[in-house]
Amino acid sequence: MAIINDTTLRDGEQAPYVAFNTDEKVAIAQLLYSCGADELEIGIPAMGEKECADIRAILDLHLPIRMMTWNRAKMSDLEAALRCGAPAVDLSIPVSDTLIDIKFGGNKTKMLDQLADVVRTAKQEGLFVCIGAEDSSRADMNFLKEVMALGEDLGADRFRYCDTIGILTPVKTYTLVKELVAHSALPIEMHTHNDFGLANANAISGLDAGAVSVNTTVIGIGERAGNASFEQIAMTLDHLYGEDRGFYKKDMRRLVNVVSQASQLTIAKNAPIVGEYIFAHESGIHADGMMKNSHAYEAILPSEVGGKREYPIGKHSGAATLQYHLAKMGIHADKESLRALVPVIRDIVTSRKSVLSDEELMELYFEKGRPCSSAG
Repeated sequence: MAIINDTTLRDGEQAPYVAFNTDEKVAIAQLLYSCGADELEIGIPAMGEKECADIRAILDLHLPIRMMTWNRAKMSDLEAALRCGAPAVDLSIPVSDTLIDIKFGGNKTKMLDQLADVVRTAKQEGLFVCIGAEDSSRADMNFLKEVMALGEDLGADRFRYCDTIGILTPVKTYTLVKELVAHSALPIEMHTHNDFGLANANAISGLDAGAVSVNTTVIGIGERAGNASFEQIAMTLDHLYGEDRGFYKKDMRRLVNVVSQASQLTIAKNAPIVGEYIFAHESGIHADGMMKNSHAYEAILPSEVGGKREYPIGKHSGAATLQYHLAKMGIHADKESLRALVPVIRDIVTSRKSVLSDEELMELYFEKGRPCSSAG
């Protein structure tokens, strides 16, 4: 089963204009666990004592999943992580020529020697070590293989393949990761960014190619366009890959609401899994089908993720929807008598750009003089 290593509390918080306080971080960590995250990346110790205090507060929850900190592959960063009591570390290095030039003056030997020292020390301290290969998607494949071989020799536990600027496609991701999996026994973790809207697809493609783990963030927050979405990846693995994630799906909406409020980022009403409108059926054909069979036009039941099914009275509604709403108010009307209302409702909704309420439908029904009888 794929490992979900969620980095909402690290990469997610790196989203522009976002800052979580301690209480928010603790709440997010607890909800991520209840929603099925296998591991959490919980902060950057090198940021200072306040960040370290937050990391300790999360560790003090004693959640039965791996907790990891993000660190540059520098001894000072590792020492900060050790002072926090972190049991696992991601040690990040640049692997593209562009970023090696910026951060190490182009000196690959110096960078690899530094990585070796830090990984060796981290393993001596008994830590789980992931080598974070920043900008993997712009790196030379032979150099990536060299880094993986070094990591394997040093006893590293995982290699994080980072599409740092989000330039991969699913097919390219599959091809590259498949080649790396064939080359090395070091397990691969996917870290994908959403600059072209492909973070989820690339993450899943990496798993298809043999990666064992994937980084996510709640509602996909993160640098620039963000990361692969926790809720979308989790439900994809659960529903489309048949993995029993064993989580409390009804907490999913609570989780995304907490992150949305803490980040002050609005959830799109049509967002997959958690959008307010995704279980709303306005089209007459769809609404009629759903009323007859709840699986007609939904892959996920609303109850699975704390959602609610609705049949808005809008421009595309048909007689079945009108009959449904009137019946809720104790008014029994045959579909034939309601069909005359459909064009009237279309004109109203188109003109004012909002759907009708139940009460407005009832008033319109009586206004048009339709025969009716009250339940009772």
